[in-house]
Amino acid sequence: MKQNMSSLDRIIRLAVAVVIAILYFTGTLTGWVAIVLGIVAVILALTSILGFCPLYGLLGISTKKS
Repeated sequence: MKQNMSSLDRIIRLAVAVVIAILYFTGTLTGWVAIVLGIVAVILALTSILGFCPLYGLLGISTKKS
């Protein structure tokens, strides 16, 4: 797995995941919306930690400068 995400891309994804988590734990997000956004937050957090986005890989995109 070769990294294909820049630092800025990773920071933005992690920030969005944190905002979703905060909204969930404060009770702002409920029901199926909370479940869907929770799954999205986990995916965003994992891809930002790994520095690899499978969708970028499929599309041949890389935001990381070589």
